Amino acid sequence: MPRQLFVTTALPYANAGFHIGHMMEYIQADIWVRYQRMQGVAIDFVCADDTHGAPIMIAAEKAGQTPQQFVADIAAGRKQYLDGFHISFDNWHSTDGPENHELARQIYRDLRDNPDGSLIEIRTIAQFFDPEKNMFLPDRFIKGECPKCHAKDQYGDNCEVCGAVYAPTDLIHPYSALSGATPVLKDSEHYFFKLSDARCVDFLAKWTQDGKLQLEVANKVKEWFSVRTNPDGTQSEGLGDWDISRDAPYFGIEIPDAPGKYFYVWLDAPIGYLASLKNLLGKRGLDYDAYMANPELEQYHFIGKDIVTFHTLFWPATLFFSGRKTPDNIFVHGFLTVNNGEKMSKSRGTGLDPLKYLKLGMNPEWLRYYLAAKLSARNEDIDFNAHDFMARVNSDLIGKYINIASRAAGFLTKRFEGRLGEVPEDGAALLHQLRQQSDSIEVLYAARECAKALRETMLLADQVNAYVDTNKPWDLAKQTGMDARLQGVCTVCIKAFRVLTCYLKPVLPELARQVEQFLNIAPLSFANVREPLPARHVIGTYQHLMQRVTPEQLDALFESKQTVATVEQAQVAPKTGSKPAPAGMPSNADVPGGEALAPTIGIQDFAKIDLRIAKIMHCEAVEDSTKLLRLTLDVGEKDETGQPRLRNVLSGIASAYRPEELVGKLTVMVANLAPRKMKFGISEGMVLAANHADEATAPGIYLLNPWPGAQPGMRVH
Repeated sequence: MPRQLFVTTALPYANAGFHIGHMMEYIQADIWVRYQRMQGVAIDFVCADDTHGAPIMIAAEKAGQTPQQFVADIAAGRKQYLDGFHISFDNWHSTDGPENHELARQIYRDLRDNPDGSLIEIRTIAQFFDPEKNMFLPDRFIKGECPKCHAKDQYGDNCEVCGAVYAPTDLIHPYSALSGATPVLKDSEHYFFKLSDARCVDFLAKWTQDGKLQLEVANKVKEWFSVRTNPDGTQSEGLGDWDISRDAPYFGIEIPDAPGKYFYVWLDAPIGYLASLKNLLGKRGLDYDAYMANPELEQYHFIGKDIVTFHTLFWPATLFFSGRKTPDNIFVHGFLTVNNGEKMSKSRGTGLDPLKYLKLGMNPEWLRYYLAAKLSARNEDIDFNAHDFMARVNSDLIGKYINIASRAAGFLTKRFEGRLGEVPEDGAALLHQLRQQSDSIEVLYAARECAKALRETMLLADQVNAYVDTNKPWDLAKQTGMDARLQGVCTVCIKAFRVLTCYLKPVLPELARQVEQFLNIAPLSFANVREPLPARHVIGTYQHLMQRVTPEQLDALFESKQTVATVEQAQVAPKTGSKPAPAGMPSNADVPGGEALAPTIGIQDFAKIDLRIAKIMHCEAVEDSTKLLRLTLDVGEKDETGQPRLRNVLSGIASAYRPEELVGKLTVMVANLAPRKMKFGISEGMVLAANHADEATAPGIYLLNPWPGAQPGMRVH
């Protein structure tokens, strides 16, 4: 019997369309699911709209709709995203569906009626009430200062800076996010899940540390169990009880035997995973209870690091103490930033709208490949960099992978009616090596190490291209008596292309389908990639499989309000020559460096410029430019994992330096200059160089070079 997997992604809140962060999570999960399916694993991959809560109720009221109408309109727009990026969900449902109402109420009853003692407790609490809106305020509509780390403008249930979980009444200087009014306290009966019960603490302490979470996530979760002293001298008390009720008016699921009380959205939202699965099985005529009772069933969730608390504490405890299966793993990913860590902003040209991406006709598999090439099994943030995106897609997918088929297929169809020939000895060795890597690449996909899997695949593509360059089929085609050799070399290329396509198929499913059609083969799996094609197999006519990314497409995608910078604007040095000095002013020959001194500034003005020592880690010429060099600089910055964060800077110094001369050198850069989108990519700063205004007077450009002993990151004062 095949393995049976139940896989979900986090439920998106039904108040807006998908953003690029949603798509990253869905693509990561989809790649893993597609890999498992290629292994013959049976998978049910589901998700749903998270539809309940005060934000939906308030948004619907503003729109003049019922909450049900409001979320239905949002749900109607999901398909274009999911189909557009080839996300293979088996079912998409809603937490307002009847299955979720039924399951949420039953799970609550099971927690309340637990045979070892109820885990539900009713308490009268003082709750914030907005006197202007005349309603109790949900946690997300109360903001204030975190009681643990003192970060400002944090929500009423947890801090997005330090991860602390607390009650809204613990906030310092609270205010209503709806009206801005200072909320007042009013008594209300609330229902609590006793997470502080010794049974829960013992279960969660073990469950969170037994390999179900990534190490860095498990270590973070472990901190929440112990009493500890915070930097401000206060103490964290370990796990606290969880308030699972909200007062009317509220859009949600009413609590059994408690009129006017509703489940807090975070109780019923994860149950939506089960409800979507139940809805799917119902469509198939299968029994949900029997499915979940299968002891071999594996359950996996893909989520972002902002909702770790709910999925590693509340969710497994809810499942376990209601007598249900707990997840086998919860896979946590980091955030996605755009263009070197910038927050998404349409006005600054840093937004990345996935629907606009599709409407511009950009290939969805470009994005799938680029994100996969950065995703690992760790909880790490990744960055979408426009220049890197174009370079990586064009180099890897077009220049390396597609290039193999385009260089060989034409010879086979024109000279040999598309028929494959005998594989020469040197080609057999290459194909054997490619197939031998299957085990390694399978392990990487299974472990969600997409970036490593693609890196290994592209190294194999490099070997195939080296084989092509060595054998030069275009030369063989011109030589008399070399037909057998030409057919053999091209056969090696096509068979290698088939193997590489299999390795890329989880990431590029639509492209793989086109390749399977072109090669006249059955759908590829890892099991059959080791099997050779039949003797004298005939391929179809090759048609170009993928276009290159263009700068114009990226400019349109990011909608920058600034004019794309020209090459001349990128130069450190001004153009050769200068205008004559106005009458009464000194000539260029009479002023230092050929330029008059700039107006006097104060120390405050100078302090705004952050000059840092930078080490040139890599340098290369910019294609299609005679003036620019691309510098990769270490300015002493680190990412969340402690690894160096490098910057990309374009500098107009190619006339003065060869790239190899600069690698390893120190220089000075303006570190707080806003990134600039240019014709040849994004430049994240400016290196300092000197030159004379009139090159005819004193030619040359001179890059600043600090004395030995200076270290990357040191500030220049």
